[in-house]
Amino acid sequence: MPFTYYDGPVSDHFDGTRFFDKNGMPPKHFADQWRWYREGNKAQWPARVENEFADTPPARVPGNTWRISHVGHATNLIQTVGLNIITDPVWSERASPFSFAGPKRACDPGIAFDKLPKIDIVLITHNHYDHLDAATLMRLHERDQPRIVAPLGNDTIIKSYDSTMRAEAYDWGQRADLGNGLAVTLLPARHWSARGLRDRNKALWCAFVIETPAGKIYHAGDTGYGEGQHFREAREKHGPFRFAILPVGAYEPRWFMRDQHMNPDDAVKSFGDLGAEYALGHHYGVFQLTDEAIDAPVKALIEARAAADIAPENFRVLKPGEVWEL
Repeated sequence: MPFTYYDGPVSDHFDGTRFFDKNGMPPKHFADQWRWYREGNKAQWPARVENEFADTPPARVPGNTWRISHVGHATNLIQTVGLNIITDPVWSERASPFSFAGPKRACDPGIAFDKLPKIDIVLITHNHYDHLDAATLMRLHERDQPRIVAPLGNDTIIKSYDSTMRAEAYDWGQRADLGNGLAVTLLPARHWSARGLRDRNKALWCAFVIETPAGKIYHAGDTGYGEGQHFREAREKHGPFRFAILPVGAYEPRWFMRDQHMNPDDAVKSFGDLGAEYALGHHYGVFQLTDEAIDAPVKALIEARAAADIAPENFRVLKPGEVWEL
């Protein structure tokens, strides 16, 4: 894997070597990780959970209808105007550089790979292994040759696995036309990146605004909340949003996670900051990355939603294989 992923001009979020978020916080250091490990408060997850649902999507969804199928974790299939878009696709058994170690699936993907329709567009938010899964990207490329849209530097990572993959990289604020009235704009997120021990923040991370004829979708892969600035700026510059896809899991312990991962309370606040009509929670219940129990994010979201007087049908969580049509 190349040590340098991106070589470009210095900017307000790139120092010539590494990317940064001037409104964010740098990732924790090894001493903090060691403290987290020593505290040993990780909840026990079940080894395997049987899915209640299994989706077989149509080949295409014409017109302005949105069909959103939750595959699991940060992977969602969005079908509209005859195009199929998938976010951070992970069909591997582990979110890890290793096949024998690292976070293992607690449940199967909500769509079996052979039931997946032809994918036109892949959106990659950042390079962590639970979001950029090279094995899945290579399977998709071999079958469908999709266009892969990612933040700066991630194209280098993707093409290092297969140089023929159609990966293209963009900076925060840049827009890519996807055809059929669809487009995406990359926006800042409060997160970080790494594939190994020596490449921290050498590739960019992002949230996406997905423009469709039926309205705009704000899609966040991983992000902390901070003071909510990124969400309010997204609303001011790119709103109104009809829909938001927001992470609600992987948030404990808070002293370690709060700067880069939202909890359900934060997700509800970001929903308000964005001014979206509807929201879908994701990033929970598949890979145990942090300390909370497997069902804690859903329970906490129900409480946060009620406290903010948000109707359950306006901010939903789906189980793998469940579908939301608008």
